[in-house]
Amino acid sequence: MDSRVRIKDHWNEQRIFTQRTLGAVIVIALMMLTLIGRLTYLQVFRHDYYAELSQGNRVRLDPIPASRGLIFDRNGKVMADNEPAYQLELIREQVPDLNDTLRRLTALGLIDRDELEDTRRMIFSRRTFDSVPVRLRLTDEEIGRFAVHRYQFPGVDLATRQTRHYPYGQLGVHALGYVSAISVQDLEHIDRVSYAGTTLIGKLGIESNYERPLHGRNGFREILVNAQGRSVQREGVFAPELHSQAPLAGDDLVLSIDLATQRAAEDALGDRRGAVVAIDPTNGDVLALASKPGFDPAAFARGLSRAEYAQLSDDIDKPLFNRALRGTYPSGSTIKPVIALAALTYHNVDPNRQEFCAGVFHLPGSAHLYREGKGGKHGYVDLERAIARSCDVYFYGLAATIGAEHIADFMAPFGYGAITGIDISGEKPGLLPSPEWKRKAFKRPQDQIWFPGETVNFGVGQGYLLVTPLQLAHVASVLAGRGKSFRPRLLTGVRDLDGNVKPIAPTPLPPIDGISSDAWDLVLRGMVGATTYGTAAAISKGASYAIAGKTGTAQVFTVGQNEKYVEKNVAERLRDHAWFIAFAPADAPRIAIAVLVENGGFGASAAAPIARKVMDAYLLHEATSPAEDIAVPESQASD
Repeated sequence: MDSRVRIKDHWNEQRIFTQRTLGAVIVIALMMLTLIGRLTYLQVFRHDYYAELSQGNRVRLDPIPASRGLIFDRNGKVMADNEPAYQLELIREQVPDLNDTLRRLTALGLIDRDELEDTRRMIFSRRTFDSVPVRLRLTDEEIGRFAVHRYQFPGVDLATRQTRHYPYGQLGVHALGYVSAISVQDLEHIDRVSYAGTTLIGKLGIESNYERPLHGRNGFREILVNAQGRSVQREGVFAPELHSQAPLAGDDLVLSIDLATQRAAEDALGDRRGAVVAIDPTNGDVLALASKPGFDPAAFARGLSRAEYAQLSDDIDKPLFNRALRGTYPSGSTIKPVIALAALTYHNVDPNRQEFCAGVFHLPGSAHLYREGKGGKHGYVDLERAIARSCDVYFYGLAATIGAEHIADFMAPFGYGAITGIDISGEKPGLLPSPEWKRKAFKRPQDQIWFPGETVNFGVGQGYLLVTPLQLAHVASVLAGRGKSFRPRLLTGVRDLDGNVKPIAPTPLPPIDGISSDAWDLVLRGMVGATTYGTAAAISKGASYAIAGKTGTAQVFTVGQNEKYVEKNVAERLRDHAWFIAFAPADAPRIAIAVLVENGGFGASAAAPIARKVMDAYLLHEATSPAEDIAVPESQASD
């Protein structure tokens, strides 16, 4: 057994300790060098960069909204401008308890209870440091009410902003459109940075379609703030250099609308439901675009409550509905000049041949009777007099001779069944029917058959055919231009900040070829005849210019074979629609017009007098003295 005792190796332990100590010193030294290097880099080499970031922690960028561009009529009269207004704005990151704040604002009557959830959703859709409007255009009484309790609402303040002002109220509202508060849906497709601080955005009409040039470019200013985000003049002894950039106002727009003509159209319509569209056939300028009833666009700019909007949208007369662009109706007898041109072009008619109108028409082999309007009888008429007197029987036979396919093919270049391309959205194309269309439109084979009787109805603007007032105004301008026309437009120029107006050239449309000069002459003589000895003769009374026109009456419901249409026995909203299209002066047209009066009865008595007043306002420049009221005896009115 080995009894030796192992002695401790002090030398080896000392060596290990020394190595470990040296390693620790090296690590510490490297860490110190790294720290010193990093501090040197941050404080010396990157001093300017981090000083700027530090400055940003106490300097806030406050957007300066650009002034929205103005809108003028063709004569320089302001149709939309701006005015200052107070609104209530909230910055979420500065509000201690958002739900409680909104509840107390509601209790003060500054936020509608029905709008509370929409307001909360809007606040959360914006950045926490954005100033979000929660109430637009406060009244003086509401301003005073908030001012008394202002100290109770940190993060909520009054702000002076520009709001939209429409000097003429409802006048031209369906052309102008309106602006309203930026919604959650709007935020999905706009540049939020560009709209920071902006409250309103265009929603319809010119205000919407030309939002970009009207909006302008926002500016900004730097504001020194404290830890609570409140503005201060300085912090300690250091006063930073604050920068700002002025906003760039939106462009001013010059419209084709003639304010006097627009007023004449709306005044002439009065309380009736309907639409008036007037176009300059030489360039496509829309001189008037009226749809009644209308609404006050300023109500949207100040902010509508849910109840107020419901009242507008649920109104049986549909004041928000743009009848000029979106209302679709049978064209009635306004189609007859185009049918006549088709018959002459296809050589389906001898224009001098006299046809006898006994008040009824029937197809060979059919017992179904197609009756003359109002049960009238025209006797012997040729093509020109059939247009002037609006003889249904003559055009029943003419349509049956031409055929539905040829009619549809001929009408398409006039703009039937297609949008005109006007520079505001929402236009409907109407409907141009044909046998091919019917085969595609219906699923059941028995419904796909085009019957001869449908062609007969087609010839007088009934059946499946649907048009808008804008479409018919365009058709009237095509007739006025003998096949030449322009795309209808509302914007004619843009005025920059220096006051210079840059005109926009009109857009010509492909001309309608293949129609002889003799055909144009005959049909247009028939339209002049309509306003001199025909269905609308009364509107030429006292006129200093010649008018070419065509009346139309569009059925709302079908009258049975053994029934008779008696207007006074029919509910008001089931009565026929009244149409009138025209252009003047007939020899050198400067205005083409379409008038629709919903459930107005006969075009000659309801729509034609309106057209006369509008044409007088534009051609004679006497908007304050429109033509005298013209009463047309029903016995003289066929349409």
